[in-house]
Amino acid sequence: MTNAPFTLSSPTLSSRAWVELILLSFIWGGSFLAVRIALDEIPFVTTVAFRVGIAALVLWVYVAVRRLPVPRDPKIWGALLMMGLLNNVLPFSLMAWGQLHIETGLTSILNAGTAVFGVLAAAIFLADERLTTRRALGVGLGFLGVATAIGLENLANFDIRSAAQLAVVTGTVCYALAGVWARVNLRGLAPQVSAAGMLTGSSLVMIPAALWIDGPVMPQQADTILAIAYYAVIATAVAYLLYFRVLAIAGSGNTMLCTLMVAPVAILLGAWVRGEVLSPNVYAGFALLAIGLLIMDGRLLHRLRARATSRR
Repeated sequence: MTNAPFTLSSPTLSSRAWVELILLSFIWGGSFLAVRIALDEIPFVTTVAFRVGIAALVLWVYVAVRRLPVPRDPKIWGALLMMGLLNNVLPFSLMAWGQLHIETGLTSILNAGTAVFGVLAAAIFLADERLTTRRALGVGLGFLGVATAIGLENLANFDIRSAAQLAVVTGTVCYALAGVWARVNLRGLAPQVSAAGMLTGSSLVMIPAALWIDGPVMPQQADTILAIAYYAVIATAVAYLLYFRVLAIAGSGNTMLCTLMVAPVAILLGAWVRGEVLSPNVYAGFALLAIGLLIMDGRLLHRLRARATSRR
């Protein structure tokens, strides 16, 4: 997944926007399973290197075909490199390692905390994103949901599974910081060019790291090759392009609904393909997190208030 801007006002969703939003949710939901399948054969660092390297190539082809202007200012490329570290290198690596030890469904639920950390990071670092009472309540419920999904007993009895869950949560914090970084340092840059540049910076880090840590690794199994193709081309490069389309027609608040729809897709795929079973506290945590996101969005509360007023 990627991170969204943190302005929550949004237009009404059209039928086309709903279709593209649901499609994006299914694409991102499937990415968790695809990454896990690839991890059965190749190390997690190489998994991420394939993801960012292939996606960067696909996006540069798109930029070339569309003849989009490419920045030449070294400062912009430095900002894109930092964006790549925050939005790809760190979260992709942390989550891929985490998936070696926890279920794909649980990973997707913890990933949903991105929006919660995003609102909090925006309130801390951006002057125009105040943490209102409603958003603070949503953030609080979101934190409670993440803690419930992890399970306080798992933190008390710290083991590799606990470390994996904290790694995924740390990845969501990186996504949140990436959103702030983009707002401050990448204004005015075409989003497709920004994504291509960001993934290029990520590739410059991850490909040498993979060769140094794992050595040259090439997948041999057909399902691994298909999984890499899916999460690199479809769930990263194509998903970025689709995300920007949805963002343009639906707004960031509506796009945040993706966060709620991705997790059920990942949970169902994990159960169907890999036989994963999640504990009740995980579902309870997701419910709390979902309520927190809906409160932050505000529209559900507004409709309930309007309905209560109309009945008086």
